[in-house]
Amino acid sequence: MTLNQIKQALYALYLTNKFGLRLRKEHTAAEMTKQRLEYAEILLARLKINIEVEGAEKAIQGGQYLIVSNHRSIIDPLVVEIALKDKGINSLWIAKKELYNSFFFGMFTRNAGTVLLDRESRQMSAFFTDIKGNVSNGYSISVFAEGTRNKSDQTLAEFKEGSQIIAMKNRLPILPIFIKTNANEVLQDSLKNMNKDLKITVVIGDEIGYKDRSQTLQELYKSRFNIA
Repeated sequence: MTLNQIKQALYALYLTNKFGLRLRKEHTAAEMTKQRLEYAEILLARLKINIEVEGAEKAIQGGQYLIVSNHRSIIDPLVVEIALKDKGINSLWIAKKELYNSFFFGMFTRNAGTVLLDRESRQMSAFFTDIKGNVSNGYSISVFAEGTRNKSDQTLAEFKEGSQIIAMKNRLPILPIFIKTNANEVLQDSLKNMNKDLKITVVIGDEIGYKDRSQTLQELYKSRFNIA
């Protein structure tokens, strides 16, 4: 690692844990969303990464959704948070058990409003019950439909079927979000050259009805963004 990469990693660790501690206090949904957004804006500003949003008008003010995004980088949740800034959408991220136990992200993940997904569990009823309870309380749910970061050369990895199940069980319209720029490449560029201004483009697509079974969720998602 270069000196700049070490400095940025240490700062990110400090900031992540600072907000993780701050979020331990009891917050309303709106306050929690505000805190997460502040964290995202500070960290991406430090990295000199700007977010450009196309189709912002397609997200209804105060709407309740299953928010589905593609996933290539560890900064993708921050990118999505900023893309939905000022939309009044209070969302909980689905987070893997590994993130709860992470040295770097653990405290933030546990406190920042997430729904735990333990993929090793044989019984998923508790997970879906947790989702249902949070949706009943007015939360949207955010998920990376590929399940994990896509490190391949393909635009999208295979979507997991759980996203469509969540939408149907909770009657949530699906808001598709496509991080058009490879955020991982931008992040690596930022870490190599801290004086360079960079940009990530995010596109918000037309809503997908939770009852729409005309195609798979992945096919419907692709059609919203003209992905081959």
